[in-house]
Amino acid sequence: MLAGGSGTRLWPLSRQQLPKQFLCLEGTENLLDATVGRLQPLIGPENVMVVTAEAHASGEAFDLLEKYTTLLEPVGRNTAPAIAVAAAWLLDQLGRDPVMVVLPADHLIRNVQGFHDCLRLAAMEAEKGALVTFGILPTRADTGFGYIQVKPGPGAIFDVLRFTEKPDLETAERFLEQGGYFWNSGMFVWKASVILEAIREHLPAVHEVLQRIRKLWSVDEHPQEVLRRHFGDMPSISIDYGVMEKAGNVRLVPADIGWSDVGSWDAVYDISQKDEAGNVIDGDVLALSCSRSLLRSQRRLLAAAGLEDIIAVETDDAILICRRGDSQAVRKIVDVLKQQGRNHHIEHVTVRRPWGSYTVLEDHASGYKLKRLEVKPGASLSLQAHQHRSEHWVVVSGTATVTNGERTYTVAKNESTYIPIGQTHRLANRGKIPLQIIEVQVGDYLGEDDIERFEDHYGRAGE
Repeated sequence: MLAGGSGTRLWPLSRQQLPKQFLCLEGTENLLDATVGRLQPLIGPENVMVVTAEAHASGEAFDLLEKYTTLLEPVGRNTAPAIAVAAAWLLDQLGRDPVMVVLPADHLIRNVQGFHDCLRLAAMEAEKGALVTFGILPTRADTGFGYIQVKPGPGAIFDVLRFTEKPDLETAERFLEQGGYFWNSGMFVWKASVILEAIREHLPAVHEVLQRIRKLWSVDEHPQEVLRRHFGDMPSISIDYGVMEKAGNVRLVPADIGWSDVGSWDAVYDISQKDEAGNVIDGDVLALSCSRSLLRSQRRLLAAAGLEDIIAVETDDAILICRRGDSQAVRKIVDVLKQQGRNHHIEHVTVRRPWGSYTVLEDHASGYKLKRLEVKPGASLSLQAHQHRSEHWVVVSGTATVTNGERTYTVAKNESTYIPIGQTHRLANRGKIPLQIIEVQVGDYLGEDDIERFEDHYGRAGE
């Protein structure tokens, strides 16, 4: 499972620290769990490996990832290096040459039985030494997808002639008129040894670093520590551009499986249930005389009147409004937020952590910040210190166990304590109910990076 993407086109719901693969876009199941679930009974969760960002595994997606075997990328290097280390890990650790199914963790598939049929066909072809991809028959000229041209012929699987990166509209329209083109789904099936040989041939720079990694794995060095030291030496390149466009043994299985990459708010609109006026309504929304619009509210009342073909998405700290059909431009909004030094693309107002969550209630440049912390039963924050702020904690629910310098003591409901600047401290919940704290930070600098960790249950000590 490739789960390292940032999902910028689904801002403001998807953020850098909790991108779309970890979100529930419909129902109560996040996209990663849904992707794993639809593999059963062909592939069980015990045979699933998730390749994701190291920051996700120790941050907001901690509890979603801890049930899976994971390989963690210390830095993003696109799909080719991610697939390379996964294939090498399977060969080296399993002692056999398995067929790999490579899936993005953030897609939707409606026709699960059809998906299983495609997997079986692709696996048989992969056993013969082919690099197999799934192609989606285009329903429109879309510039948001890559295209794959196949060699016409009989049968249920085709030879691939060429890959085309996301084209302009005129080219996409020509592809549809000509026929023989499929959307690139980003799903692949191959034997581990076959893709590694293709990487050796077509991506020697990736192969060279991978051999270093495998050599260190073979002498029992900690796998994740090896990746932390060497993964960043690989070039950043996609498997499509680096291998699939150059290899000669590529085949395509047409996949009529009700697929969507859920890559934009337009895609969310297309797959969602609509009312009689063609609206997609989610959350506390009052829509008067609106039609063909996506209106989604996370917290506040969203009231709309007379809107047609509009996308409006409300979160705690941001509202997106754009025309349907223009949602690909959301990525440009995120780029501008980065340029302006804002953090609205990085995290939500409520931020999940391995120990619980915190919600920013007020954030003022005048020297103070107000938060609500919720610590899960049995959990604790790291032993830490801040160089630029003091903290005042008021317990509003549960009982806190506080380490404050050399002292450790309890703080009950309706009691408070004070942590001076530079003081080593820790907050823990040894009770059976959630601990809720109101925290007031005071200082000249209140950034989340003003933290030095000395001990941590979640592998973050030393940061």
